[in-house]
Amino acid sequence: MPGVMRPRRALGAWVLHAPQTFRALVRSDETWLVLLAAIVGLAAGLCVTAMGATAQAMHEALYGLPSPERLSGQVDVSPLRTFLALTIGGLAVGLMSAAIMRWWPVRAIDPIEANALFGGRMSLKDSLIVVAQTLLSNGVGASVGLEAGYAQIGSAAASRLGYAFRLRRNDLRLLVGCGAAGAIAAAFNAPLTGAFYAFELVIGTYTLATLAPVVTAAIVATVVARLLSPELYGFDIQLPTAIPAVDYIPVLALGMLAALVGIAIMRGVTLTEEAFRRSRVPPWLRPAIGGLLVAGLAMVSPQVLSSGHAALQVGMDAPYTLQHVALLIVLKSAASAISLGSGFRGGLFFASLFLGALLGKLFAGLLAMVTVTHAVAPIVCALVGMSALAVAVVGGPLTMAFLALESTGSLPLTVAVLLASVVSSVTVRRTFGYSFATWRFHLRGQAIRSAVDIGWMRSLTVGRMMRRETPTVRADTSIGAFRRDVPLGAASRMVVVDSADRYAGIVQVADAHAQQVAESARLDSLIHYEDDMLLPQMTIKEAVSAFEQAESDALAVVDGKDSRRVIGLLTEAHALRRYSEELERRRRELSGE
Repeated sequence: MPGVMRPRRALGAWVLHAPQTFRALVRSDETWLVLLAAIVGLAAGLCVTAMGATAQAMHEALYGLPSPERLSGQVDVSPLRTFLALTIGGLAVGLMSAAIMRWWPVRAIDPIEANALFGGRMSLKDSLIVVAQTLLSNGVGASVGLEAGYAQIGSAAASRLGYAFRLRRNDLRLLVGCGAAGAIAAAFNAPLTGAFYAFELVIGTYTLATLAPVVTAAIVATVVARLLSPELYGFDIQLPTAIPAVDYIPVLALGMLAALVGIAIMRGVTLTEEAFRRSRVPPWLRPAIGGLLVAGLAMVSPQVLSSGHAALQVGMDAPYTLQHVALLIVLKSAASAISLGSGFRGGLFFASLFLGALLGKLFAGLLAMVTVTHAVAPIVCALVGMSALAVAVVGGPLTMAFLALESTGSLPLTVAVLLASVVSSVTVRRTFGYSFATWRFHLRGQAIRSAVDIGWMRSLTVGRMMRRETPTVRADTSIGAFRRDVPLGAASRMVVVDSADRYAGIVQVADAHAQQVAESARLDSLIHYEDDMLLPQMTIKEAVSAFEQAESDALAVVDGKDSRRVIGLLTEAHALRRYSEELERRRRELSGE
C-alpha cells in the first residue's frame, strides 16, 4: 500500500525467507556446507583487511607516520603525540566501555566460549562492539593486538550466517571455527596456521569431516587478503639449511623457559588488572592512566606500542645487545599487562610472538657466553622462542609449527619449533593448566579449558531427566498401613513427605516389610537421605556428584531447598544412561557418522 513504511529486515532475514529446499541442501549436503565456509572465508578476509587498514590509518593520523611505516617499527616517536594519543585515546576507551555497560550491559561471547557452551551461538552486535573497542585500543597505540578482534568478527559473522541457515549444533560450531580460521589465516598470510588455529583452539578437535570446510575458509580468506593488501605479514631472514641434532637439547630448554615466561606474563596481566580494580580510580578513567604509563614506556622504546608487527621484523634483524633485548622484554611485558589490566581491549597473540622472539635472542646470547665449541644460531632460537612462548600464551602447538613453516619455508626449523612447542604446551598444562583465553574464563567462573563442546552437558539437567509421576507417602503413616498400601515388589522405594507436604526423605520398601519392624511403628523411623535431594536446574555432572556423596541409587527432586516440594525422582542408573547416550551422540557427530 502506498505511504506505508515497511520494516527493515534484519541481517540474514533474506536467508530465513529463502526456499526451504535451499536451506535443506546446506543442512544435509557437505558440499553446500563447504560453499558456505567459502562465503565465511570471504567475509573474514574482508573484515581483517578493513580492520588492519583502519588501525594503520589511525596510527598514521595520530602519530604522523609516513604511509608504509608501522608504529612499532619506529626508532623514536613524538612525545607530545604519544602522550596525547594514549591518554585521550584511553579516556575514549574508558568512556565507551562505561556507556556500553550502561546501555548495552551484555558481555560478548568469544568463539572458544561459544563453541564450548552455546553450540556456536554468537551475537554479531556484541562482536561488533568488541571490534570497535579493539580497533580504538590498538589505533591509539596501546600494547594490544588485533588478532582477538579478527577471530571475534570472523566467528560471529559465521555464526550469524549458520543460524540463518538453521544449521545443526555441530555444523554451526564447525562454521564458527571456519570464521576463526579465515580470520587468522588472513592476518598472517598462512592458511594452514588459520586452519589449525580453528582445529586446536576453536573447534577443539580434528576430523576428516571438518577438514574441507575449515581449509576452504582459510584459503579463501588468505586469497582475499593477498588481493586487497599485498604487503602481508612474513619474515625476510636467512636460515641455516640444517639444524644439528645436538641443538635440540637447548631447544628443549628454551621451550620450557618460554612456558615459564608465558605463565608469568598471564599472571602479570591478572595482577595488574586486580591492582587497577582495587585502586580508587573509577573504571572509565583507568584506560587513560594506563595509556599515560604506556606512553612513558614508549619514550624508552617505541617498540612497546601497538601489537608489534614491525617490531618483530626489526627485532629479528637488529644486532641488539643482550642488555637491550632484556630491557625490551621487560618493557613490552609491562606495556601489555598495563594496557590489558587498565581496560584497553585486545589480545596477546602478536605480543607473545614478539616477546618470544626476544626471549630466544636473549637465550642464544647467554648460551653463546657459556658454550665453548658450538652455539645455536640466534635466528633459530628467536623463531623457536617466538613459537614456544605463543603456545604458552595462546595454545596450539601445531598452529605455531605451521606458522613457522609458512613464514620461513624451513622444514628443519619447523621440526625444532614443534619440539619446543610440545615442551612448552606440556609444561604450561602441568604447572598452570590454562591458556590466556581459558585463564580469563576461569577468573570469570567458567570451567572451560578448551572449545570441546560441553554445553550439552549443562542443558542435560535433572529437570529434563527426572520422572515426574512420583507417588509420596506421609511420614506419620504406620508401618502396618504402609504394608497394606505398598506391597512388597510394587516399588523399591517411596518418597516421604511431612504433614506440610515438604520432602522428608526416602524409605526402602523392603525395610518396611522386614519382620523385626513392628506394625505400630511410624514410617519416619525408617527414613533415609533426609538432607539429600536434587534440584531441577542441576546438571548431569552435579547430579552424579550428589549420588556419590549420598551413596544412594535414587534421590528425590524438589523445587527448592527452602520449599522442599517434591516434583520428581531421578535414579542414578537413568542419569548415567542418558549421559552415555549423549556422549555417543556427540561421538557420532564428531566422526561424521
